[in-house]
Amino acid sequence: MIAIEKLRCRMQQDDIDAILINDEVNSRYLSGFLYHDGAFLLTKSEAHILTDFRYYEAAKNQTDGRITVTQTKERKKYILEVLSSCSARRIGFLGASVSFKDYMQLALDFSDFELIDIGNLIDEIRAIKSDYEIECISKAQQIADKAFEVLLGRISLNMTEIEVAAEIDYLIRRGGAEGSAFDTIAVSGDASSVPHGVPRNVKLNHGFLTMDFGAKVNGYCSDMTRTVVIGKADADMKHLYSTVLEAQRAALDFIKAGIIASEADSVARKIIESHQKYKNAFGHSLGHSLGLNVHEAPSLSPKNSKTILRTGNIVTVEPGIYLEGKYGCRIEDLILVLDNGIRNFTKSTKDLIEIY
Repeated sequence: MIAIEKLRCRMQQDDIDAILINDEVNSRYLSGFLYHDGAFLLTKSEAHILTDFRYYEAAKNQTDGRITVTQTKERKKYILEVLSSCSARRIGFLGASVSFKDYMQLALDFSDFELIDIGNLIDEIRAIKSDYEIECISKAQQIADKAFEVLLGRISLNMTEIEVAAEIDYLIRRGGAEGSAFDTIAVSGDASSVPHGVPRNVKLNHGFLTMDFGAKVNGYCSDMTRTVVIGKADADMKHLYSTVLEAQRAALDFIKAGIIASEADSVARKIIESHQKYKNAFGHSLGHSLGLNVHEAPSLSPKNSKTILRTGNIVTVEPGIYLEGKYGCRIEDLILVLDNGIRNFTKSTKDLIEIY
């Protein structure tokens, strides 16, 4: 209920009487229950889940007793009755997750009320993780770390990229996660120059093998990347890898509560771009937050010059260098921002590993 109380405080500040949420991620964040067809209604004194027969029993068993769970086929009627009982006038909704068609229906159904797009209000609350969220994300990262540790003893030159990705997914499940946090990346050779490459049904190519993956625990995601070498690393590969690692370590040392998000990106980017041959080779942001979604606010973007990192933010730190048509390398850790530094959830080795 902590998230609900935080949201109610913001409702009070913004003179909003109730918020109607139809997207499943924010409904889960506030209620603790995942359902794919329903609605969550929050007023200044009540919280309601509206669902159907499929989710009704589970919702009652998995939610706080202070949330009213209702099975109804007449959601509009029920919502109007609740709004009338609390004399609501201004109703908030999530414009970013409502299609134009759905908005027109909302405007029609609730024509007697003032509809207010609350924008990123819930995202701002979600950006500071609770102790429970930190525990879930930490556990998810522990599972991912263990999967990588076991994987290193199983990778062989005869495996395909798809087989490596499948092995990671299996180890994540075997480790106790409810599944992978996103589609696992495992790309080798010249395909490693594509940051979000898709595993292919080809044997591992000589060069870098980049693996980006995460686990999910109680809906909360982890995210990590490790790059190893298939075969022997030459001098150029070693230099590229050490540059990425130097950039990441510098950013990890720099990050703490109170810094501007774009400045963290700048610390890493300056190290990479100090080498002429790596100019424009780091084409994405330094990192992003995660939680119930694998990408959340805040981001460590060079454009994000107005966001100040706060204690309780969880972000990835993942610099990379990608040489088109040749190869690429990324190293990614998952960290919790603290007053005077960070807590790094990612324990996997960052030594340059050669597999041959």
